[in-house]
Amino acid sequence: MTSICISCTNIDVQIVMNLHKKYPEIKNLFGNDPNLKWWVLGLVTFQILSLFVIQQLPWMWVLILAYCIGGTINHSLMLAIHEISHNLAFGHSRPLANRALGIFANFPITLPFSVSFKGYHLEHHKFQGDEKLDTDIPTNLEATLFCTTLGKMVWMFFQPLFYALRPIITYPKSPTLLEIINTTVQMTFNVLVVYYFGGKSLVYLSAGSLLAMGLHPVAGHFISEHYMFERGFETYSYYGPLNYVTFNVGYHNEHHDFPYIPGCRLPKVREIAPEFYNDLPKHDSWVKVIYDFISDPAIGPYARIKRKHGGKVE
Repeated sequence: MTSICISCTNIDVQIVMNLHKKYPEIKNLFGNDPNLKWWVLGLVTFQILSLFVIQQLPWMWVLILAYCIGGTINHSLMLAIHEISHNLAFGHSRPLANRALGIFANFPITLPFSVSFKGYHLEHHKFQGDEKLDTDIPTNLEATLFCTTLGKMVWMFFQPLFYALRPIITYPKSPTLLEIINTTVQMTFNVLVVYYFGGKSLVYLSAGSLLAMGLHPVAGHFISEHYMFERGFETYSYYGPLNYVTFNVGYHNEHHDFPYIPGCRLPKVREIAPEFYNDLPKHDSWVKVIYDFISDPAIGPYARIKRKHGGKVE
């Protein structure tokens, strides 16, 4: 059985339709997660309160804590923004409430991306693998320059920069009013952090965001989700414990099949329809995914199913 990603092919759509027909109770899982806003509020509050401690610490501890704690929390907030981009905080009837929560969740991350992420990410779902519209796909230049073990390690370390710059270069869009608001509010927050807590606190938040998107255990999901570890399979799930701090983003086949089911209920999809998921290739460890990606010469930024703009697989 091939991956049943609803965004990929007509055959896959048919499989998901069959899944709906066989298990109509899956429809009951659709809707928003009423606890998501409280998780966001708690994580952002924790990060702001932590600055009272951070400003007193030596630089070595600032960077250690940025990697171990602050970065992990910021990564969780990034994945909360991922949930919010699907309107899973307040539902589809309240889009501005979702956008406002995403802008708020963005504060500790320091780089304004919440609003723009939504547009690019939804196109990733709709046009997965499209060489133009899916900006999750590394460019040919990335695949050429970072194909060795050392190159892949460098690429992983600077992965957040590639993710941030790639859409601007390969698929630029005119900024919207909400994006301008997102940027203005975020920059104001950053200035206030420096004013009240000092530059060390802003470094703590920024470094945490960068470090936790690179060579960090939770960043393994970037590689595990769509890099082709088994030929012909372009989406993989992970069912390990790091899902607890990443809003179940590891349930990635399930997420692509049902992007409007919140992460908190994705395990129920697999529980209801195990025959659709249990036999698909999956990952058991995001740390191992990172290690294999860097050390295995058969896997690299080029190991993606990539389609010519219009649908043809390369």
